[in-house]
Amino acid sequence: MQNIIAIIFDFDDTLAPDSTSGFLETLGLDVGSFWKHEVNPMLEQGWDPVPAYLYRMLELARDGKAEITKARLAQWGAQVPLYRGVKSLFSSLQKFVEAEQLDIALEFYLVSSGIGEILRASSIADNFHDIWACEFHYADTGVIEFPKRIVSFTDKTRYLFHIAKGIVGERYEGKPFEVNRKVPADQLRVPMNQMIFVGDGHTDVPCFSLVRNAGGTAIGVYDAERQDRWGRAWGFIEDNRVSNLVPADYGQKSALVNSLKMAVGGIARNIAIRRSTYQG
Repeated sequence: MQNIIAIIFDFDDTLAPDSTSGFLETLGLDVGSFWKHEVNPMLEQGWDPVPAYLYRMLELARDGKAEITKARLAQWGAQVPLYRGVKSLFSSLQKFVEAEQLDIALEFYLVSSGIGEILRASSIADNFHDIWACEFHYADTGVIEFPKRIVSFTDKTRYLFHIAKGIVGERYEGKPFEVNRKVPADQLRVPMNQMIFVGDGHTDVPCFSLVRNAGGTAIGVYDAERQDRWGRAWGFIEDNRVSNLVPADYGQKSALVNSLKMAVGGIARNIAIRRSTYQG
């Protein structure tokens, strides 16, 4: 029986303000107009939101209206701002496990509909065992040329199965069908009832539901400064999508950090009980 607890995070509006909008701002673009007048009309035509925004970015690059290159995406990623306390979150949770003498190992993962080049260059990237996000193919000049991975809505749940089966890390790059390999429930590396998923938006709903239905913990976060989004966040509570709903503040003793520690402690106790029963 594995004693691993996986904490899986969304990125945009969960760990940081929207990183794609931030990147577009660095290019001098009108971000509000981009989403309202470029992306939203595509949704009315039946497009999925994630390929819609990627397509519009490809158009900007192709038409020479914006210099969207691998280097510029990574440059922005290295300076992307994070919510309060995020940088110290990972070590704080590890110290909590040590202080409480919990017989478990913590692993962190990132599953996002944002752009992988940005996320992998962020100051917290090294804390994650694996990162899955949208990816571009680049021309020889470094300019974005075509999307080679799209991570949207239910696509995110695929990576929960990657984590559950232990299909993570570089050795599985280029092996997209490995996740379909059948693994008996008692041989899963990280059962979903040992997962904690933290997200903020509609693309996270399938993961919220999958983790909760499996006995894991789903935590919804919201930006306390964006009252216009409170209704969407409260909808997660009304629809019983999440176990808890808290502001996206990762400072010491914040409601969110306390919620994460309580979830880790609760799962650790359940693992100990199951192990004792199994061995007994």
